[in-house]
Amino acid sequence: MNFGSKGKKRVVLPSRPDLPTLDQILEDLNKAAPDDPVFSILEETGQDSSCPADSEVERSFQQCRRYLELQEQLKEAQGRLQQQREELQTVGEQLNRKVDEVKGQLL
Repeated sequence: MNFGSKGKKRVVLPSRPDLPTLDQILEDLNKAAPDDPVFSILEETGQDSSCPADSEVERSFQQCRRYLELQEQLKEAQGRLQQQREELQTVGEQLNRKVDEVKGQLL
């Protein structure tokens, strides 16, 4: 019989923190100093510009840039949709009032 495992208490690990939002990431990047290790990691690893990893870095950079552009477009589209929704609600309320008026005239 294995008695060793019954006497041990289970350690409850803390939950993982939430992932940072896009705004938090951008804020961190904007606050970073130009000599921050994040910006100089390729120089320190000795990779030259002809290395395929650079094309991978460039591709990742372009993907991130495109993501940010799409995110901005989505925010703009959301604003337009909210405005259109409000306009439709106003027109719908006006239409309901007109329908009620017409029904009142017919009775």
